[in-house]
Amino acid sequence: MSKKLGTPPLERWEIALVKAMLARGGYSDQEVLAYFTRPTRSVNHRVISEIRTEAKHNAVKSATDDDLSDFLVTWPDVDPTTGLSIRGDELLIKAREAMIAAVHVFNGAGLTFRAELFIVTSVIAWTYLMHAFYRRQGIDYRYKNDDGTIKKTGQGEDCHWELGKCLRHARCPIPSGAIKNLEFLLMIRHEIEHRMTNRVDDAVSAKLQACCINFNEAIKKLFGGQYGLERRLPIALQFVTFSSDQRSVLKKASSLPPHIATVMDEFHKGLTDEELADPDFAYRVVFVPKLANRKSAADLAVEFVKPGSEEAMEINRVLLKEVEKKRYLGKQVVEIMQAEGYPKFKQGSHTSLWQGLDAKNPAHNFGREGEYKGMWVWYESWLQRVRAHCQENAALYQDR
Repeated sequence: MSKKLGTPPLERWEIALVKAMLARGGYSDQEVLAYFTRPTRSVNHRVISEIRTEAKHNAVKSATDDDLSDFLVTWPDVDPTTGLSIRGDELLIKAREAMIAAVHVFNGAGLTFRAELFIVTSVIAWTYLMHAFYRRQGIDYRYKNDDGTIKKTGQGEDCHWELGKCLRHARCPIPSGAIKNLEFLLMIRHEIEHRMTNRVDDAVSAKLQACCINFNEAIKKLFGGQYGLERRLPIALQFVTFSSDQRSVLKKASSLPPHIATVMDEFHKGLTDEELADPDFAYRVVFVPKLANRKSAADLAVEFVKPGSEEAMEINRVLLKEVEKKRYLGKQVVEIMQAEGYPKFKQGSHTSLWQGLDAKNPAHNFGREGEYKGMWVWYESWLQRVRAHCQENAALYQDR
């Protein structure tokens, strides 16, 4: 069920038009009310009465007769797809259109700058969505000077909160995993703005997918299920499949530039295992050829498996093994062993061990050369082997 937002008041331009209608005459309060009530906002008849009797809004000047005529001629000025008011719901319309544009750009054939374009455009979508939410909640999302006045741009316009500020507000309605996802994308966007990024599509694709799903869930929860994007954005069809050999070639061809790899690693180090596994942060999907018992079921391109089921656990196990092995630097391996009670296990001990076991031989699958400056990274299997070595030689590495 969608969360019901607070009913926003009439805006100044609407109050001005109400005054013009009352001044022209021939409209009852109920008739005036009909022009300013829409699916995303209901207006109490008391509001019109307060304007008529001048009990409130005396500071707002009446619209001109020409402005009123233009309003009546174009009414109802609504988006044909959603029924949203073009002017009154402008922020929500822009949020939806920006996210639709982001996905269309990313799915566009022949583009090589897709992830960067998606990130920049989706940040705009989320910013408009948060502004629309705060506006309906009556929260002023403009920056203020120390004296309480509204901060202005160089062109004299109000300075509105950027997305990061929106996400840090105490009444931000976005789940923590989705916030982490957006913080990650904002970090990548900063790199896009200030430095060359090369292609990062493969490295951030899970985060981009989560961003889409999170946005769709947020707009439906906060504003209503009718504003979801499912019907506007169908599944993208692919022209190719990939063998394991092809995947290896792709991974080598799409290595990250060092500065991107560094900021991504630093961001991930600050997350807990639970945060890393949260699908709101990174959403991963596996596609497998499917043989169906029923002919009709064989046409299903995507099948959703119930979380927690044996099939889901097996798929997750395969994904973790194939897609994202946990990695450790040699220094981290040493620190982990020392923390587990082997303080005399030093860097030299570790070097002697891996050299003696020829652990960097690819055939052992204990690790691989990292993406940053050729640094070697170790897998969980090597950490377990080192742990076993320390346990077998506890007298050598423990304090006596």
